[in-house]
Amino acid sequence: MTSSSAHSAPHPWHELPRAAFDLETTSPNPHEARIVSANISIINGKAELMQSHNWLVNPGVPIPPETTKIHGISDADVQADGRDPVEAVREMSELLSQLFQTMPVIAFNAPYDFTVLRSEAQRHGVETIDASPVIDPLVLDRKLDRFRRGKRTLSVMSEFYNVPLNKAHTADADALAAVGVADEIARRYPAEVQIDPLLLHSQQVQWHQEWAANFQDFLRRKNPSARVDGSWPLTYGGAA
Repeated sequence: MTSSSAHSAPHPWHELPRAAFDLETTSPNPHEARIVSANISIINGKAELMQSHNWLVNPGVPIPPETTKIHGISDADVQADGRDPVEAVREMSELLSQLFQTMPVIAFNAPYDFTVLRSEAQRHGVETIDASPVIDPLVLDRKLDRFRRGKRTLSVMSEFYNVPLNKAHTADADALAAVGVADEIARRYPAEVQIDPLLLHSQQVQWHQEWAANFQDFLRRKNPSARVDGSWPLTYGGAA
């Protein structure tokens, strides 16, 4: 998985083993959010699910009712069956670190999930990971179909790319849908996307910066102080 093989690999990444990562949490702010549930799935080159690792986590803080309405997980659920967050975050981090050695990890809106994981690791004294190579179908879609109107949520994009999404806002379903969307984007835009995952990771850093700068300019027409964080796949500041 080196950039020297970017255009000569016999099989592009979407025809090789790859993983997916998704979190459900307590807050839309990734610096404050606590993990409530998580999924890491491993998919083979035939797009078949090989492993699915799930965690239900007791975040140690009340789960706001508005987030329970989204993912369906209540305080009673995590108090009864939730894992200790230190153990869960350590297990997730260790597994992701292992996977990154041999395959890309797909995450929809990656800066949210990986920033939450980093914040939780720092909060609980767990070693943080080097998140690379990551493939983010949201970044790919914004770059390659930039003028398409409408929302770009995972649900909307799954429908647009004809990818099944059953039980949206559950970590395992969202993770698999993200893989399906990323695979379909790779098929539609082979020249831009069917490249070495490490090179694609670097491209996405640039593409997200470009998108953030354009979006910030748009917002500043009404709010001169608006700010959009252009960092990817981790965010280090707040968005507008």
